[in-house]
Amino acid sequence: MSDASIIYATEPLQVYLDDAAANKPAPGGGSVSACVGALGAALVSMVCNLTRGREKYADVEVEMTTLVRASEAARGRLEQLLQEDTTAYNGVIAAYKLPKETDADQAARSLAIQEGLIVAADVPLEICRVALEVCRLSKVAAGLGNPQAVTDAGIGAILGEAAVVGAALNVKINLGSIKDEAYVQTAAAEIAEIQAEAAALRAEVLDITLSKL
Repeated sequence: MSDASIIYATEPLQVYLDDAAANKPAPGGGSVSACVGALGAALVSMVCNLTRGREKYADVEVEMTTLVRASEAARGRLEQLLQEDTTAYNGVIAAYKLPKETDADQAARSLAIQEGLIVAADVPLEICRVALEVCRLSKVAAGLGNPQAVTDAGIGAILGEAAVVGAALNVKINLGSIKDEAYVQTAAAEIAEIQAEAAALRAEVLDITLSKL
């Protein structure tokens, strides 16, 4: 089975961890960041499910139902991105292996590399966006959810921010080789904003968490 053909969503966790530890470049940090973000989203869902349907928390039933839908959507998207990041990286590797004997070969190879690098930056950028949403959802879960599960909301925010920081590194390493300056500037500005918001949310959620212990 080739690297690109592995569909991790249907494989045991052990397969994914073994592949991440192996002497090959993918799955790497971007994919693992998506995995971490998905775990954060799962914890938000757990807080919701430990709150919904309980008479004691009937006043937040609607909010928790809305929240769990959002957290499950985020988890599903991050699971997709976990795979997409590996596929995108393999696409870049394939482009670098294209022939370069003639001028036409070199031009086609250069174009394929640039296109591949943008895809390889776009995927972790999307991971950053979705992981930021996990941080936002964690704040709602910490504030309204079952206080007995508040630490899980706190950890959800920690994992969401970790996913943002990790994926942002993968965006940055690709930006260094991309020649489209407008793309580079726009992406760099966006990840800076996302990281700042994620850090602030993580701090807010931890404050809420600690206040309820």
